[in-house]
Amino acid sequence: MLSSMSARHLGRSALITNEKAGRVMIQSKRIYICAGFIWCLLFAIMSFYWAGGGMIGVKTLGGFIYHQAIEREASFIAMVWFTGFVKLCGGLFLLLLLRRWSSITNRILYFLALLAGILLFIYGLANVVSLICAGLGLLFLQIDDFAFKWRLYFWEPFWMVGGALFILAAFKFKREVK
Repeated sequence: MLSSMSARHLGRSALITNEKAGRVMIQSKRIYICAGFIWCLLFAIMSFYWAGGGMIGVKTLGGFIYHQAIEREASFIAMVWFTGFVKLCGGLFLLLLLRRWSSITNRILYFLALLAGILLFIYGLANVVSLICAGLGLLFLQIDDFAFKWRLYFWEPFWMVGGALFILAAFKFKREVK
């Protein structure tokens, strides 16, 4: 009788543990998705601010981008508006990972999120490598020291963080929908 009760207790205990593990996994998935959404939203807001004529922080980008922002050339401003909407759409895309869809849709969402994350990360990493090469005198970039430091220590790692958030959200999404 005692062993039968123990077995039932252990079975119920394992079920509770599995439920808790499932909730923790879902919550960690939500953390990556929500953090990625916030990353996209912040990035989009910055683009909208700059496209609307705001100048705070533009000097940190340096080079061609800084000069185009000062000149307010129409095609450049249109491109900044467009990139803001792309960033916003990226955040909204991540929110799709909060629920389960059909099997094929789940696969498509997983691969798109993973691909976006890889591309964002590689973009940031390639720029970091370019900046390091420029810092070593192997490459010439038309940016001042102020923008150089901002891009090396903030902007390019910021792209990499966004990529990592997309990748982690994709992996957690795939694990949950299995």
